[in-house]
Amino acid sequence: MAMKSGGGGDDLNSEINVTPMVDIMLVLLIIFMITAPMMNNGVDINLPKVNTAKIEDPGGKLTLVINKSQQVFIGKTPVSWVDLGAKLAANERVKAEKELYIDADAALPYGVVVTAMAVAKNAGVEKVMMVTEPAGKDADLGLESLDKTAGLGAPPPSPTGPGR
Repeated sequence: MAMKSGGGGDDLNSEINVTPMVDIMLVLLIIFMITAPMMNNGVDINLPKVNTAKIEDPGGKLTLVINKSQQVFIGKTPVSWVDLGAKLAANERVKAEKELYIDADAALPYGVVVTAMAVAKNAGVEKVMMVTEPAGKDADLGLESLDKTAGLGAPPPSPTGPGR
């Protein structure tokens, strides 16, 4: 008869080995850290600085122009809003460069410009850039009128007010 050492032979090992689980969790953490920045679904836009030098070659880039009456042009060619996505997707420069400059009138509502950026993004444009006029360091940017429009230009009314 053979003798068994180490106590009862049919006992189960009830300890969990956590080392493989920790290894898997670390690998998943690394995968999520790498892929999370790539999963943004917003419209990417590089906003230009106001006090920068003028770009010398804006004519060499594909430009989407939106005028004050919300008419859309690819370069100098008029395009309807309905056809804009298809025209951009079929454009050879968009396919090659995947970038587009948007030259929008300053008086346009914000939603119109964002709509144009979304259409461009859906058409395959990866980099959308805004065209602005360079301003000098001492240029009047109209900040006072923006404050006035937002109701921030005048001092707040007195809490006691007249007749109190």
